[in-house]
Amino acid sequence: MVELNLPEYSFKVKKTEGGSWAIWDRLRDRWVALTPEEWVRQHFVEWLITEKHFPAALMGNEVSLTQNGIARRCDTVVADRTGNPLVIIEYKAPHINVTQKVFDQIVRYNMVLRARYLMVSNGLEHYCCQIDYENSSYRFLEEIPCYESLVDIL
Repeated sequence: MVELNLPEYSFKVKKTEGGSWAIWDRLRDRWVALTPEEWVRQHFVEWLITEKHFPAALMGNEVSLTQNGIARRCDTVVADRTGNPLVIIEYKAPHINVTQKVFDQIVRYNMVLRARYLMVSNGLEHYCCQIDYENSSYRFLEEIPCYESLVDIL
């Protein structure tokens, strides 16, 4: 797999009977196909937990939601201490550029979840955006904050 702009972590990886690779997803508690996007997700989640002190118990991967009658999945959702969505994270493979289209996708998900923060990463570039619902505005943060900083801002 490609080197990312994230620390290296040790993951459980195995070859499946079909010959493809799988990685253990600690949040889903199961083996999942090791795609380039999944490589980014696993590194980013581990980085959030290890370096940014996000509680794993408040995080979920591939979280289902329904938007206009259509089933969708958020790559990762992080809840606040009351269980409400605080952060939505969208991942792309390293070879996919983070474009307006990627942000449009996560904004559509947020129309349902109404999280306070949106994050996007392709493993090389990482973005965090804070939503201000009272003033109908948003702002990009210079860096991805620690979990405590996000909940303290509320």
